[in-house]
This record gives sequence, C-alpha cells and structure tokens, in this order.
Amino acid sequence: MEAVAKSKFVRQSAKKVRRTMDLIRGRDVETALNLLHFAPQKASVVIEKTIHSAVANYLQSDSTEDRDADDLFVKDAFVDEGPTMRRFRPASMGRASRIRKRSSHLTVIVSQKNKG
Repeated sequence: MEAVAKSKFVRQSAKKVRRTMDLIRGRDVETALNLLHFAPQKASVVIEKTIHSAVANYLQSDSTEDRDADDLFVKDAFVDEGPTMRRFRPASMGRASRIRKRSSHLTVIVSQKNKG
C-alpha cells in the first residue's frame, strides 16, 4: 500500500529542490522529517509539508488493512520543472535582460515497509 502527495508550482528551481530531495529518498519517514527539519535549505520546508501530506493520505486511504505511520518509508521522491515566469530588467544602452523565475512540481510516494 502506498500513498502519493504532490506540491505544484513551488517557487524554487527544480535544481535546488532536487539537491534536498536526494537526502530523503529511500529513508524511513521519521528520519526524513528529522533531516528536513534541521536542514538549512529553503526547499526543506516545502518537502517536509509534502511528506506530511503523503502520510495523511496514507492514513486516510480506503484500504481495509490496519495502517501504522511508524513503518512508512519514502519509496520515491522526485522533482519536475514547472512553468517559468519571464520578467524583464532594464539593461544598459536601452536593452532589456531576461529574468527567469523558475518553479517546480514535487512528488513524494510513501509506502509501507515489508514485514519479515
């Protein structure tokens, strides 16, 4: 049994979020949340919220088996690029420079550990 949570249009580049996302992939949920809570990166706050959402989705699922949040782990976590907002900044000699404000889409999949 697994559960998915997505955060879309996060206002940070996928490259920066991916760096933090690599820390938690494959770890159990409790360890991942502890790592993210004390990580200095801005992306760790959004990833932490997404993991909490995935755990809540797991606990609220319509499955008949008994659910326990203690034996969950991050099965997969990945980042995709979202849309880029383009802004222009005045440059010298009457020109304009392009500013790209990048965004990203986060996906976290949590699953139950195999017993045995």
